[in-house]
Amino acid sequence: MKYLAGAIALAFSVQAAGAQVGHLPTESPFADLEGGHELTFFAGQFSPGKDPVGVAPRGGPLFGVRYEKTVGGPASLMVRFAHVNGERFPMDPTKVGAAAQLGRKSVGLNLIDANLALNLTGQKSWHNLVPVVNLGAGIATCACNVELDPYRFGTPFAISLGAGLRYVPGGRFQLRIDVNDYLYQLKYPTAYYVPPATGSPSLAAEKQAKSFWKNNWGLTAGASFLFFR
Repeated sequence: MKYLAGAIALAFSVQAAGAQVGHLPTESPFADLEGGHELTFFAGQFSPGKDPVGVAPRGGPLFGVRYEKTVGGPASLMVRFAHVNGERFPMDPTKVGAAAQLGRKSVGLNLIDANLALNLTGQKSWHNLVPVVNLGAGIATCACNVELDPYRFGTPFAISLGAGLRYVPGGRFQLRIDVNDYLYQLKYPTAYYVPPATGSPSLAAEKQAKSFWKNNWGLTAGASFLFFR
């Protein structure tokens, strides 16, 4: 992924250089980007992947902050914190039917990651726009425990990758939209595979894996402030 992003960035940079030929500096659609530090506040929607049993945290409004620093050329290092106001529907695996349902519970899901970000137009913007990609890793955490339900979200390792579009009008303020995939592992407790004493089926089917990776998407819009340029 990193090598592919580098190749794409090189192709865009070559195209940008060629596109400026024949343009006066004041008429060129390309403008130099200023490096430095960037602080972004963002908000959007989090949509988690499939949960066959239906007990994991579900989607909801997402908001957070990211800090980014240019490290050379079109590359920058980025750290990010996001919080999701979600919900989950816990289950008591010792019961069946409606008795097993423990109701709707509000939960908070936190996503923390560090990424390498890359401007696909190199060190320039095109008509004040800069397409970007990012790749990194982090963790996910959730205060999701509910009495009588043995499910524990834990603190799974998460791979993050995404893409976005920055609007760079000049000056210290910018706007951006991003889509990001947080890939982490979901685990079901052994109790979900044990049939209740009544002989009814267990919460999780025998063929359902106890742990698996799933994609979880976040779509956000944000406003950035540049400092220490």
